[in-house]
Amino acid sequence: MVRLFPVVVDGIGVTGIEIELPRTHLAVVAGDRGYLMCGALDVALLDGRLAQRRILAGRAVGVRTVAELLEAPLESVTREAQAAGLRPGMLGREAVRYLVSSAALTPASGSSAAAPGEAPPDQEARRALKAGR
Repeated sequence: MVRLFPVVVDGIGVTGIEIELPRTHLAVVAGDRGYLMCGALDVALLDGRLAQRRILAGRAVGVRTVAELLEAPLESVTREAQAAGLRPGMLGREAVRYLVSSAALTPASGSSAAAPGEAPPDQEARRALKAGR
């Protein structure tokens, strides 16, 4: 079974993905800049053979659901993620703000209304992204 659903963390909307496979579960939180994933993510592959793609990603181990991924510390992150501010030990929910671009936080129309199915970003998250925190 595959579940795709919206996730809102501190006013920031991202996509949650859960995949049930035989004897395993995959969990992903994805934004427009990058993603967090369960232990199946191969950070060494992303930093090695796929380095030219400059993938912003983080890995948490021992998680089976998106909810667990958000509460778990990141075990490893790609070089691109480190350059963006993610660090091993950071909780998934703390890392979410780095997964979305500031353009994704600011509605194109200039209004504070969110598109259908999206959550409006909060002011604090916007300020943090602009400040590079």
